[in-house]
Amino acid sequence: MNASTDLQAGARPADDAATRHRTAAASASAAVPASGGRIEAIDFARGLAVTLMILSHGVNALMPFSDFPDWGQVPVHALTKFSSSLFVIVFGVALAVAFVPKTGQDDWPQRRNKMLLRGLWVLFWYKVLTVVEMYQLNERQDIVDTLLYRDFPSFVEILGFYAIALLWVPFFLPLWARMPMLLRWASPVLMGLASWWLLLNFDFWGIPQLQALVVEHEDYYTWGQLARGPLVLLGLLIGGLLLRAYHRPATRFGLAAALVGVGLAALACLAVLTGDGLGEQVREIARNIGKHPPDLPFMLYSVGGALVLLGLAIAGGEAIARALRPVTVIGSNALMAFVFHIVVIFVLFRDVLDYHLSVSYQYALGLTAVLILATAAWVWLLQRIQRAMARPS
Repeated sequence: MNASTDLQAGARPADDAATRHRTAAASASAAVPASGGRIEAIDFARGLAVTLMILSHGVNALMPFSDFPDWGQVPVHALTKFSSSLFVIVFGVALAVAFVPKTGQDDWPQRRNKMLLRGLWVLFWYKVLTVVEMYQLNERQDIVDTLLYRDFPSFVEILGFYAIALLWVPFFLPLWARMPMLLRWASPVLMGLASWWLLLNFDFWGIPQLQALVVEHEDYYTWGQLARGPLVLLGLLIGGLLLRAYHRPATRFGLAAALVGVGLAALACLAVLTGDGLGEQVREIARNIGKHPPDLPFMLYSVGGALVLLGLAIAGGEAIARALRPVTVIGSNALMAFVFHIVVIFVLFRDVLDYHLSVSYQYALGLTAVLILATAAWVWLLQRIQRAMARPS
């Protein structure tokens, strides 16, 4: 009797914890809008990140940085350096909104497997687009080496980070859902410190490509999982707050204001650190100086700007998502938007039309503006086709 009572009493805290987790997950799910479980402000923020990538790629794929006019370096191209950090943070936000609330449900294994398949699908396109990027100007052996991770591409490398992240994140999310709040908030800093320590103290068994994939390497242009992972965790934290704030305008605006404030504070720190050299520092950032491995000035600038843009997207909500519909459409299927713009740039612009090193900056910028609209139109057309095929006959 006593033993049975003790056993039941010992089991109750775990049961209560599980119940609390399921209740919290159900409450978080209820905060998501009913229209397919999507928050259009997230699509808009993701679309903004990809649009800035297209702006960067569309010009830089046709001419080197040295040919950019001063106004092309700053402010135009400098603004595009917000894109990668914004994309990775929004990845974390989307995970918090769409998947973390589901980790306690019975169908989580199916959802987890769907994410893993998505990771393999992104990895497939990463390899295809690696060939698309390199086929015109690189030797066959260089392409083979890049496909086998002996080297890395540049324009499509963020897909490589995204694909690998989708292969470990599904196993991490249930742990995140049960993690103590204090540890959650400390996790971006802890992961950043771990990345920094490994970069300085571990040689990754003499395999520089492995180091590049985990914490980045100065000789390889790639995003390390631990080097940029803190941005995913930051996005998870922001997404958890957004779930609670979505249906409460005052709270949502407060969250947006906080993000803008933190972003501006990061940019102000950059200004203080560089002093009179701020202009030259921003020009170096526009030329990707300090991007791989990430140094402090680049990250202050990129993450600061990304947080400002994310805060503005959250503040604008559905209104800004609908007012700037092409950007939101791009964000609603970022993978196909990425595939489309890379194919157009490297096959049509570079190869078929022979625009590589043969057009002015203004002409390349105009082409890129058209490409952004064409990318939105392509994604919209794909979605129309998919909806038509899904209708019952």
